Amino acid sequence: MAGKLTLVTGATGLLGSHLIEQLLARGERVRALVRPTSDSRFLFDFCDHKGGRVELVYGDLLDPLSVQRAVSGVELVYHCAAKVGDWGPWSAFQTDVVEITRNLVEACRREKVGRLVHVSSISVYGHPRPTGRLLMENEPFGQNPRWWDYYSRAKIHAELLVRRLFPEAVIVRPCWLIGERDRNTLPRLLRTVRACRLSQIGSGSNFLNLLYAGDVAAGTILAANHPDSCGQAYNLSSPGEVTQREFLDLLTEFVGAPRVQVRVPLNLAMLFGFLSELVGRGLAARRPPLVTRYGVSLLVRPVHFSVAKAQSQLGWQPRVSVAEGLRRALGWYQEFVSEKQLSWAY
Repeated sequence: MAGKLTLVTGATGLLGSHLIEQLLARGERVRALVRPTSDSRFLFDFCDHKGGRVELVYGDLLDPLSVQRAVSGVELVYHCAAKVGDWGPWSAFQTDVVEITRNLVEACRREKVGRLVHVSSISVYGHPRPTGRLLMENEPFGQNPRWWDYYSRAKIHAELLVRRLFPEAVIVRPCWLIGERDRNTLPRLLRTVRACRLSQIGSGSNFLNLLYAGDVAAGTILAANHPDSCGQAYNLSSPGEVTQREFLDLLTEFVGAPRVQVRVPLNLAMLFGFLSELVGRGLAARRPPLVTRYGVSLLVRPVHFSVAKAQSQLGWQPRVSVAEGLRRALGWYQEFVSEKQLSWAY
């Protein structure tokens, strides 16, 4: 689809920004729908004053007129925009995950967009217990739901909505991503490191569902352009590269912090996360507590999501190591906080 006009939502975010980079490298004409308040400096590197290589359309996915303007004349849409994380009221997730998806899909239908790629998440599966087998794309959604697990719930609603309104859409389900322009998970991890609150959960021998965002962007583009991908879903997850222990060592080494020595049993970590959330929600805290069940889950979620379909059908294979991805992410973050005159030092 090189040369065709492509729209990316969530273009200033982690995955969206990596998609922009790779689409431009392919010679595609790219349009980005961005809010006027978003940090779009990265996109301006690819723009001239007339829109240049990335055409910026300012608006909001909650505004149907903005969405209609962004979708007009587009042949391929990558929908990456969503509220990411585990904090906030359900209304915020419903608005910033489900409703924005509804507006975009309806606009795509009106404008007869040729192909829509919806970025979902392996979170739609909920919290399936390990069974000794890899979980395929046809697994039931929302297994073992938890209180306040609004992100998983919202991503389920959004994906089902896409399936109902645009059945030929391509679905990709990424895992935990690292890379440049991560303004969500990495800053929280670093806050925990600085506060000396980072702990190893359990034995630390479990492999992490952790991938470099550029590799997931590459898989998403492969899915978008494969002739047989319409109506298909693909897990873009990690086959298991680094253990929790190795990741914690890499993280503390990169930031010059002491290695994590404290080990906490999984059940105790989950209980502490639940109590922290309970207090935080009772106080209507705007920022999440240092420890949440979502954060604990990132460190202990088993690597049991099959990527065989993406590998065999799309020819997808991660190429950037977790260590290199983390180095790039931390390098970018160091520049980011320096520009904002924030404290980087441990």
